[in-house]
Amino acid sequence: MTAASAIEPDGTPATDGPPQTFDAGSLPDVVFGARNLASWATVGFMLIEGTTLVIALTAYLYVRRNFPEWPPPPTPLPDLLIPTLNTIVLLLVIVPMVLAAHAARAFDVRSMRRALLVATALSAVNVALRFFELDALNTRWDSHAYGSVAWLAVGLHSTLLLVDFIESATITALTFSRNLQRKHFSDVEDAAFYQYFLSLSWLPVYGLVYWGPRWL
Repeated sequence: MTAASAIEPDGTPATDGPPQTFDAGSLPDVVFGARNLASWATVGFMLIEGTTLVIALTAYLYVRRNFPEWPPPPTPLPDLLIPTLNTIVLLLVIVPMVLAAHAARAFDVRSMRRALLVATALSAVNVALRFFELDALNTRWDSHAYGSVAWLAVGLHSTLLLVDFIESATITALTFSRNLQRKHFSDVEDAAFYQYFLSLSWLPVYGLVYWGPRWL
């Protein structure tokens, strides 16, 4: 029997020569975008959270079919001032997060820190205004079906908004600490990627919940 046709005790073919090795020293220690495994986890989160928002908005439209007037009298229409202001701020957060992501890719610590500070400050404004947005619905969550589905849609996005603010504040604090490592730069880009989803996913909720009663 030749070496090429020899069989190991476990049934696998035997091979000649030393075992094959791979030198990982040439691989980068930090990767961005699709090469970053954490970014795929973020995509999974966005799919899950996006699905919950779609379900909430679908429930809103389904309940609407059961009422001749929307919102049901004597509930007033939702106010627009605070929700519109907060929507503008939420979209503005994208700008510093884009800058933070570009700075992270360039390993520009100073620019990244400045952009993250601005983004975190705007996110804090978002969270504060969101409480007034709920009041702008002009109904309680337990008043009737309209109140329940309106609060459900806004409330679900509010939980994402609050968690994202905590995450952004934590990442920002990390960039100012001695524990900052090269691997954390890809986390900044990942946080920016999620911010795009958070800001843009609010637009259909805002349009349907605050403008929908005026159109439906």
